[in-house]
Amino acid sequence: MNQPFRNSGGASAPTIVEDLILTDSFLIKGRLPNKTKRLSNLLEDWSKTFLTVEDATMVSLRTGEVIRTPSVQVNQKEVICAHELIDFAGDEMLRRLAQPNKAGRIRAFYNGAVQFELTGNVETGAYEQQVSNRKYFIMQTPILRGLDLSPPELQVLGTLEYAIVRKDKLAYVYDFRG
Repeated sequence: MNQPFRNSGGASAPTIVEDLILTDSFLIKGRLPNKTKRLSNLLEDWSKTFLTVEDATMVSLRTGEVIRTPSVQVNQKEVICAHELIDFAGDEMLRRLAQPNKAGRIRAFYNGAVQFELTGNVETGAYEQQVSNRKYFIMQTPILRGLDLSPPELQVLGTLEYAIVRKDKLAYVYDFRG
């Protein structure tokens, strides 16, 4: 089970409730075991082929079918985007999330088995590989279009405050900054 993040101040720290992973075929909800850092850093540093997700719920993007399993191995190359569902236990964390950022809006199109679009705010050049040499970037206030989010298990995708997006999974990007 994931442990709360520790901080040196007196404010409460957030607790990771569940990890979300979106692939070509499934939204996978569960917990990555023994996680000692934020999901974005874990994905960036992951050197193995498969990620283990415990207490997994897999929801088909095509049919809405729900599969529950104690554990599933997810090929890290299949990850399109991810998110940590966090239980915020303090005003300090909420204040930090509310701070304005210097991001601009983009539309990013995924052109895989299930086509969809992610629209949201990102730092300048975040989706460019050579800018940061990272595999993922953070999109604030993402809006997902092109997927049927009406099944109850998929509705969480319409409420995310951010998404951890894999750069090489995007086919097209429209940057509103020009």
